[in-house]
Amino acid sequence: MKEGYEVVYKRPKALLDTRMHYCPGCLHSSVHKMMMEIIEEMDVQDKTVGVCPVGCSVFAYDYMDLDMQEAAHGRAAAVATGIKRMLPDRLVFSYQGDGDLAAIGTAETIHACNRGEKFTFIFINNGIYGMTGGQMAPTTLEGHKTSTSPYGREVAKVGMPLKMAEMVAQLPGVAFSTRVSCNTPGNARKAKKAIRKAFDIQMEGLGTTFVEVASNCPSGWKCTPEQSMDVIKNEMFPYFPLGVFKEPAAKEGK
Repeated sequence: MKEGYEVVYKRPKALLDTRMHYCPGCLHSSVHKMMMEIIEEMDVQDKTVGVCPVGCSVFAYDYMDLDMQEAAHGRAAAVATGIKRMLPDRLVFSYQGDGDLAAIGTAETIHACNRGEKFTFIFINNGIYGMTGGQMAPTTLEGHKTSTSPYGREVAKVGMPLKMAEMVAQLPGVAFSTRVSCNTPGNARKAKKAIRKAFDIQMEGLGTTFVEVASNCPSGWKCTPEQSMDVIKNEMFPYFPLGVFKEPAAKEGK
């Protein structure tokens, strides 16, 4: 470091010093960074286990210096359940996209939440299958064009996009459910606080915690990274509003 300069930020220890494969502008990298900052702040790097299934998130273990377990497509919740039950003192999270968590993995997600499995879902919702060719996902917005809905999502044929954070909040086993985003610095700060809260509630043993991140896919959406931020704000937020949908009751005196 040059004399006279002060270090105000450095890469968290849990984030490996390697080039990421994500497309330019993708918010996966932002979520990776803030998660590893939280792991460092909590001092639980050697007590954390992440589960990554098929999708854009599948290579997260290349970037997170943690114990990581890959899962079959849609089965992250089942794998995370087994890990947390066998190692209840560990901080356990699944890191999943919408094609994985809300399509092939819907049953695993719902039943894990209903049972109140004590791990954290980190759910990246970019409204499309990003890795496999830009197909329509359960969260694709009405009218949005994809490789399998070239004329736009038709609600009369395929129904409305699933609102997962609101859906799981109805289940008694869920202690905390929220939707956040990283499209602006302010929202990114709120997202980090939400993930930290989810991890803290998990370690208190209060039930399942669920953090949905309204994200982007510049490649799948056929737009620039800058334009994708506008899509998040102007098209995703009206249907997928940010906010907390369920949280533990405040303790008396706090």
